[in-house]
Amino acid sequence: MKWFRTATLSVALLVTAGCATTSNNSAQWLYPPMAVPLQASVQQEVQIARLSQLLQRTDLPNDVRAKMLYERGNYYDSVGLRDLARLDYNQSLSLNPAQPDLFNLLGVYFTQVGEFDAAYDAFDSTLELAPDNTYAARNRAIALYYGDRIDLALEDMQKHYEQDPSDPFRALWLYIVKSEKAPELARQELEQRYQARDEQWGWVLVAITLGDVTEEQAFKAILSGTRDNTVLAQRLTEAYFYLGKRYQAEGDFASAISLYKLAISFNVFEYVEHRYSFLELSRIYNQVKAEHLAKAKQAQAKNAQ
Repeated sequence: MKWFRTATLSVALLVTAGCATTSNNSAQWLYPPMAVPLQASVQQEVQIARLSQLLQRTDLPNDVRAKMLYERGNYYDSVGLRDLARLDYNQSLSLNPAQPDLFNLLGVYFTQVGEFDAAYDAFDSTLELAPDNTYAARNRAIALYYGDRIDLALEDMQKHYEQDPSDPFRALWLYIVKSEKAPELARQELEQRYQARDEQWGWVLVAITLGDVTEEQAFKAILSGTRDNTVLAQRLTEAYFYLGKRYQAEGDFASAISLYKLAISFNVFEYVEHRYSFLELSRIYNQVKAEHLAKAKQAQAKNAQ
């Protein structure tokens, strides 16, 4: 679900640089391909101001006020003001609780900040009100994955994938979740799906994940595919996130951290890849911290002997 308008910037590319070749002949970018970070538009700012003025009226019917709070929350969210958006969403729900799309947005917010039980409740509410909401089904599976409920996440994501096997993002997230249980089988299945791919952009991300193309080839494909800065920022956000996931799975935390920070840098606030990059950074920090504590305890035990 996209909430951003098209940016008016005409410059599609800030930096593209050559590659350095390592001893194993894998291409590494000296300077990462970049786009101009997206900025709040005049239209977004004007709409926030206009809705804020209208909401001061005391004669608004509850259904109208609920809709306006929902709209202002969307504008807040699109410029990265997520706490203000959440406040508006909660007020809107208090006036009209039958809003499945709004529960879905709250669920994504709760997932991002690690409040997984609240996220599950929000997605369940969406699916009770709108059983065919595929966004909520996917987002609940992702929340279950981040909440370490892998069996339930796999069940949800498998169903989500089977509804549209041609969707590369469904195939990619099914691979990510299934890798927690059976990494070799998950990779084998993803390779089979990749071989049967169509021309959708997302299959480039699958190729990056599988290592089927070099990073140089992938970024050249991204940069040559569009001259529009907004599209470039969106695609780089996705590419850096999934490349970060690959490096993280390989144990290269330093590269993963850099890639997640790049995914955040373009300000594509409405993309889950931007939102969950923060969550991935927290997971890496917690994992490294736990490993250091375990090593410290082992060292203390040896010294005590």
